[in-house]
Amino acid sequence: MAKTIDGYLKLQIPAGQANPAPPVGPALGQRGLNIMEFCKSFNEKTKNEKPGSPVPCVVTIFKDKTFKIKTKKPTASHFLKEIANLTKSSRNPGRDTICVIPKTKIEEIAKKKMDDLNAHSLEQASKIIAGTARSMGFEVVDSGELKVDENLKKQLLIKPTPAETTEEKKPETAGDANESASGEEKNEKDK
Repeated sequence: MAKTIDGYLKLQIPAGQANPAPPVGPALGQRGLNIMEFCKSFNEKTKNEKPGSPVPCVVTIFKDKTFKIKTKKPTASHFLKEIANLTKSSRNPGRDTICVIPKTKIEEIAKKKMDDLNAHSLEQASKIIAGTARSMGFEVVDSGELKVDENLKKQLLIKPTPAETTEEKKPETAGDANESASGEEKNEKDK
């Protein structure tokens, strides 16, 4: 007899680094699953992936509190940042182009991600990856070499300073000064 499914849980965990700390522990604990058993099986499944790469997974939860893990390939944005050797994508995608990437590199990523994408051909998968690249501030070109804008790359490593708003201090009015003075007098009388 087949097990009845209680629900699904989608998580994105670094490869080989699942532990009971948030977000994994609370998400599994709410559903009454054995957290350590999950961590051991997830780390075993992802031992062949590059350590630390974000691995999306779908956990099928059954009524008897058992589970089945289906892991996917790391995210497309992770592959794009890895190829360009970036830690972050552009702060202003569409305005600032942080990297120029040829379609050959896009196709390499599409081949890796083909099983996880909703596409029937490599060409369609490449369009999906190219859309992700554009939304990250990459410019997709037909041919050429991978070029990274070093100035923008350096800016991404520096935290942006928040724009300080200059609030003008309101000058104390005569009524405010009298109130504070009378408050001081009352405190002296209490002593």
